Amino acid sequence: MSSHIIFQCPVCSSRRVTAPVPPAAPVRCDGCGWSRDEGQADFQSDSLCRCRICGCQDLWRQKDFPPALGLAIVATAAVASCIAWAWYQPMLAIGFLMFAALLDMGLYSFMGDMLVCYRCAARHRKSQMRDEHPRFDLETAERYRQQDLKRRSM
Repeated sequence: MSSHIIFQCPVCSSRRVTAPVPPAAPVRCDGCGWSRDEGQADFQSDSLCRCRICGCQDLWRQKDFPPALGLAIVATAAVASCIAWAWYQPMLAIGFLMFAALLDMGLYSFMGDMLVCYRCAARHRKSQMRDEHPRFDLETAERYRQQDLKRRSM
């Protein structure tokens, strides 16, 4: 299974996607040539334990579900439901909304997880992960946001 990393390059600030093969191979930016070669130090028992871009150990687990797809499903159902309401078809209107909710829930439940870095927001898709990786924690995210604000103001 080849892992994909979606990240913003720390040097040129462009959005990049890379798939290091093997997973412990150096991570590179094709635009500016930046690379990070920590290799096996980012892994523990073949599971990702640190961000491959910045080395941060605070990673959170997120569903690998495209938010645009979920939004498109809900928006389409909302428009269809409004049209059905305008035609005085309340059962059809509610049916559109229920179908969209079930479709969205079904897709969401079958999608895998990915790891996201709190510090640099790099997304590690299709990576081996441990069960201990937590879901999003607002307190941790705020701590990293405040650190970033302090760093930028200096």
